[in-house]
Amino acid sequence: MIVSDRFIYIHLHKSGGSFVNEALMRFVPGATMFGYHLPRSRVPPAMRHLPVLGFVRNPWSYYVSWYAFQARMDQPNALFQFASKNRSLDFSGTVRNLLDLGSDSENLDTLLKLLPSAYTNRGLNLPAFALEPIRGSGKGFYSWLYDYMYAGGASPSRVGRTENLRGDLFELLASVQQPISHEMREFIDSAAPRNTSTHVDWRRFYDADLAALVAERDASIIAEHGYRFAA
Repeated sequence: MIVSDRFIYIHLHKSGGSFVNEALMRFVPGATMFGYHLPRSRVPPAMRHLPVLGFVRNPWSYYVSWYAFQARMDQPNALFQFASKNRSLDFSGTVRNLLDLGSDSENLDTLLKLLPSAYTNRGLNLPAFALEPIRGSGKGFYSWLYDYMYAGGASPSRVGRTENLRGDLFELLASVQQPISHEMREFIDSAAPRNTSTHVDWRRFYDADLAALVAERDASIIAEHGYRFAA
């Protein structure tokens, strides 16, 4: 996360965070990095009164981006190794395992044994004790991760959509009265995307059954942010 005098920025995994991190760290005076992929619950007590900003993305797109990013790595993270059964499963099988974490306790137990016991401040930075509450929730991994990262606090987190990252970032910063310098505005308007994965249109990864399963398991994000499979 990034802390500043006016707001806290929470970095939700594979949801535009590398671009936003760079913009804030370069152009917001006094902005400080505090851990990596830490949830709102880890905000220092003295700063919990500050508004929380973040981003979300279409969950169907998220799973494709996550899969493509991890699949090209020489050493993918433990979550990918578990979900893909050490690369033996294709996209559909891998994502089904992620979507079932909230309803399959046996699989969840297997994964928890592979995760670290404490925050490591690298990668997904998700220790076993943090993921345990997904048990029995019925939620897909991304919806659960969204709630885990943004829930809590005296007021709701203010969350933009990655699909409109540049425009929504301007709106989020305006909502906390954060001054935007000419240089920062230019960066947000025109800098290239950061840390993106390369793949064909994400819709092509899905058959009807898998698309419907995402719609069921990630229904909370889909409803809250108006997502559809077609857009």
